[in-house]
Amino acid sequence: MSVLKVSNLSKTFGGIRAVTDVNLSIEKGEIIGLIGPNGAGKTTFFNLLTGIYNPTSGEVVYDLNRIISTRDLKPYKITHYGIARTFQNIRLFQNMSVLDNVLMGFHNGLKYGIASALFKLPSYYKTEKNTFEEACVLLDKFNLLDKKDEISKNLSYGDQRRLEIARALAAKPKLLLLDEPAAGMNPKETKELKELITWIREAFELTVIVIEHDMSLVMEICERIFVFDYGILIANGTPEEIQRDERVIKAYLGGEEQC
Repeated sequence: MSVLKVSNLSKTFGGIRAVTDVNLSIEKGEIIGLIGPNGAGKTTFFNLLTGIYNPTSGEVVYDLNRIISTRDLKPYKITHYGIARTFQNIRLFQNMSVLDNVLMGFHNGLKYGIASALFKLPSYYKTEKNTFEEACVLLDKFNLLDKKDEISKNLSYGDQRRLEIARALAAKPKLLLLDEPAAGMNPKETKELKELITWIREAFELTVIVIEHDMSLVMEICERIFVFDYGILIANGTPEEIQRDERVIKAYLGGEEQC
């Protein structure tokens, strides 16, 4: 069953075509790799999926049971419907604690209203208690519970990446978008990240799309790979098919961009 369908999607910035007529469909439970040279349009594509940009033309449809389009939806609305993401440059609340960062991820699911919060009604305390417990469970799964009171900017780089993913999962998404999660990681951290992404898919019953330059990670964990070049989707297929595709070798795998 498809969880995401993209039809003739394009984005133009002042005459520059960043994404051009992209068509693809993502099935429930897949781990998808998104690769291509720097400037190929990968992050712009993520921004179109998450409502940061509105498409110049075309459409993004997710949660196909309800046929919800991202056009004209704000990012917080898209999160509400089941898409969460991380960013190429880590975007934590640097001066907040590890726990508070994760608690922020739960904000779309809070059930009490303004009156309950102002007057500290029982529903407020119950929801806050349940959210705190859920956050601690999530941090425990990411081996961060013992650091819950630390300021996030003081964490190691690998721990900050894991915290950002944990915060995204607090929104209880159906589709998780990871933008270069292995960037800046050493080989040990990258190996742990591979295991973490595979575990996340199973434990949280998610569909995952990963933008990544580390080909060992992409080829090892992804069932299908989509390749962008100059904003155009030039190929898609299994890791084995992509490695043999002459267009991909010429545009990316045979060049200096490979990491």
